Amino acid sequence: MMRIAMMSGLIPRQSITAIGWSRVKLSTNTIVSKEDNFNNRGITILTLNNGKVNAFSREMVSALQDMLSEIRRDLSARVLIIRSANERVFCAGADLKERMQMTEVEVASFVSKLRATITQVSTLSIPSIAVIEGSALGGGLELALAADYRVCASHSQIKLGLPECTLGIIPGAGGTQRLPKLVGASNAKRLIYGGEIISPVEALSMGLIDQLHENPYEAAMMLAEKWAHYSSPIALRMAKLAINGGIDLPLASGLALEEMCYAQVVPTEDRKEALLAFAEKRKPIFKGK
Repeated sequence: MMRIAMMSGLIPRQSITAIGWSRVKLSTNTIVSKEDNFNNRGITILTLNNGKVNAFSREMVSALQDMLSEIRRDLSARVLIIRSANERVFCAGADLKERMQMTEVEVASFVSKLRATITQVSTLSIPSIAVIEGSALGGGLELALAADYRVCASHSQIKLGLPECTLGIIPGAGGTQRLPKLVGASNAKRLIYGGEIISPVEALSMGLIDQLHENPYEAAMMLAEKWAHYSSPIALRMAKLAINGGIDLPLASGLALEEMCYAQVVPTEDRKEALLAFAEKRKPIFKGK
C-alpha cells in the first residue's frame, strides 16, 4: 500500500506517474490523506507543507506526531519517505515567531515534544529515507538525521546546518547525539559550535548526506521500491533493529542481538517463500508473514 500523508492539503509537486508509479487520487483532507499505489508496495510518503519554510510550529509538530503514530501501527507499511512540498526548503527548524510568544516553560515543553516526535522517526521499525530538495536547518536537519538514509539535491543553493548556538541555544531535538555518530565528534563540534552552514557536497564528504542526485525524490523512490519489492518486510524490520540497536553495544552484545533478530525470521513464511522461489528460479513474493 502506498500511503501519502499530507499536511495542509498538499498535492505533491511531482507526479508519481513520472517515475513509473500509477496515478493516485488524493483527498482534500487537510491533515492526512492515504491512497494505495498500483502494485501494493507499502511505501509511505510523508510530505511537510507548513508555509514558505516548513517551520516547526506547535500545529505542525502535533500533525507530524499523529502521522508517525499512525504509520507505526500500519503493518502494511514497508518504507517511509519524508519530503517537503517546497523544493527550496526541506525544513528551516523552529517557528521563531511562535517561539518568541512562549514562556520558558512552554519552550521546554515544545522542544521535548519535538524531540520525541523526531525520535519516532528513528525508532520506526521500517526503514526511512529523507529527501532533501532544499535547505535543512536546525530542527529540519535534525529530522533528516533521524532517517535511515538521506538523499539530497546537488545544487549549491541548499544550506545544511545546526545554527542553534548562534541563537543562544543548542540543538535540542537530537542533533548533538545523532550528528556525531554520522560525521564524527570533531566534525560535529565544528558544525555545532560555530553554527556552520555547509553545502551538499561537503555534507556528502563527511557522511552527513548519503547520496547526491539531480532528482532526489526520484532517487529515493527508486531505492524505496527496491527495498520494498526485493526484501522481505519482516527481514527489513529485523535488519534495522539489529543495525541500529547494535551500534552502541559491545561486539558480543551486538552479536547476541543479531542472533535474536535472526531467530525472528527463521520461522516466517517469507523465508520459506524465498527458498522455494530460488528452487523454482523465480523472484520471491513476500507477504510479510
